Amino acid sequence: MTHRISRAGCAKARATPKTCAQNSINAILPCRPMTVCWRDILPFFEDINVLTPPAPKRALRILLTLCVGAAGGTGFYLAGLPLPWMLGSMLAVFALVMAGAPLETSGRLRPTVIPVIGVMLGSGFNTETFQHISQWGLSLAGLALYLVLAAALVVPYFIKVGRLDPVTAFFSAMPGGINEMTVIGGALGGDEKRIILAHAGRIVVTISIIAVWFRVVLGYEVQGVPLHDDAPNLTVSNALVLLVCAVLGAWLGGKLKLPAPGLLGPMLLSGVAHISGLTASSPPGVLVIVAQVVLGSTMGCRFRGAKPRLVAETLALSLGGTLITMGLSLGFAVLLHKPFGQTVEQVLLAYAPGGLTEMSLVALAMHAEVAYISVHHLVRIVILIAVAPSVLTRMAERLRYK
Repeated sequence: MTHRISRAGCAKARATPKTCAQNSINAILPCRPMTVCWRDILPFFEDINVLTPPAPKRALRILLTLCVGAAGGTGFYLAGLPLPWMLGSMLAVFALVMAGAPLETSGRLRPTVIPVIGVMLGSGFNTETFQHISQWGLSLAGLALYLVLAAALVVPYFIKVGRLDPVTAFFSAMPGGINEMTVIGGALGGDEKRIILAHAGRIVVTISIIAVWFRVVLGYEVQGVPLHDDAPNLTVSNALVLLVCAVLGAWLGGKLKLPAPGLLGPMLLSGVAHISGLTASSPPGVLVIVAQVVLGSTMGCRFRGAKPRLVAETLALSLGGTLITMGLSLGFAVLLHKPFGQTVEQVLLAYAPGGLTEMSLVALAMHAEVAYISVHHLVRIVILIAVAPSVLTRMAERLRYK
């Protein structure tokens, strides 16, 4: 799908909110033409006429950012902290960005490394992985109820405590994708900066809480991918199989219009390759670590350009909202894990309001059932992207124009 970006289209869309809202939904739903407002893609820039730095200068900034992320990950790893490579790189970059350091990442880096994570997740699949998938129906149905309750609890919190307007609060509270919620919310007159910061904060807070809770409170090892090399099994033929899974899987995911195509496509194709016995290898640990450093650094850079006071207020608000949803997730896990046929930990990870990629990595680090957790986060994305946009838009318009 080709996105046409133009100043004229942006001006026209902003002149007619409902038209812009429909165009924003078209950006989410497959096989629909759309016009994307270029301002929606760069929500952090106060001055939209700022010129992009020269290529060499920007390349140095990107390299510096990755070095900072790698240093943060290494520090966390040496200190024995949970999820060192992703959490350490994310917090290190975030801290320097808030201090005014000239850090940035390229929009091409994350899509490049995501297939590595997908292949890694798929390498854990075997013939027993989906043996009990028919028993997940009740758990998936509970997920829909969880989303309704989460919205009912968090939206009023964002309105009353955060003093946000109803549209901004609504799209900040929904645990959907950052891009989708920002584009629709902005089209309906919401504050794009606060929406995108709220979702970035939600992911950061969720990962941090999950990592600390499972490591400190429950005593789980959450060290992530080990540094050992997979050389004994990673022959040239196996490496080619994994490479095909990554490249072809990402391409197929895009063609099939899967949510998170760069992750799900390679993961499914890698799962097929491993279940069929075509290969038993997984990507080298160092390569997966590099992918996690890129992901963490990218998340830390999401706050680039935002005022420290706005970031502090939004993170504090996101902390409260995330604690509410995490409490709700824990309640579902404690009360319903037996009917679901899962452990409390499995349900908690499946219902946690984190991102699909990030929570899959957490599951992998904990040696949890990645398929169960990934499917639940996938279904949550499908619900919010394929079903909710029209409902959310109508409700938000009523809140906005009431």
